Amino acid sequence: MLMNDNTLLSIFQIVILVFSAVVHEVSHGYAALAQGDQTAKFYGRLTLNPIKHLDPIGSIFLPLFLFLARTSFLFAYAKPVPVNPDNFRDTKYGVAKVSFAGPGSNLAIAIAIGIVIRIGSVFVVGFDGSRIQSLLIMAVFINVLLAVFNLLPIPPLDGSKILFTLLPYRTRMQFGEAEIFLEKWGMVILFGFLFIGGFSILSPLLFFLTSLFAGI
Repeated sequence: MLMNDNTLLSIFQIVILVFSAVVHEVSHGYAALAQGDQTAKFYGRLTLNPIKHLDPIGSIFLPLFLFLARTSFLFAYAKPVPVNPDNFRDTKYGVAKVSFAGPGSNLAIAIAIGIVIRIGSVFVVGFDGSRIQSLLIMAVFINVLLAVFNLLPIPPLDGSKILFTLLPYRTRMQFGEAEIFLEKWGMVILFGFLFIGGFSILSPLLFFLTSLFAGI
């Protein structure tokens, strides 16, 4: 039995999503290594081999469940790369730098694919509106989504680590209880955000960046 176009598109989305999530995590590891922390290297996580990064729930069960449930979005995550901030050379901003490396890698992928789309649109006859162009635009969108989503200031997302690192010490102390609350209930808040239509809130920014990078 042949798979229909919608099934193939969903499979493509999952593959790109998992691959991009793996690049995201590896980037954290290399950024930590550049800061002097070899924890990720010690655990063999500085590799693009997806098996090393797959999380049984986040990389397999969750996207499969969302696909079978025919939800309006697909979501997946890889196993976080272990890092030890105590080893960072930059004790003040090291955590922010390592945290931004993941979303930054997704933005870099989106920009790189966007350049390919622009080149194809100029030099390849029939490229505009083709299935290949559509798939590449989808890949740009997925990486933009990963970058923007992970920059949300909700633990355990990277945005929360960046925010708390950049806050002045006195301000952080004033919001200490709020930080503890968010770290404790972050995942509940995060999934609640997703299921109440959080992506619809982000969609204007997501489509703007996708259009900007892909030139559409």
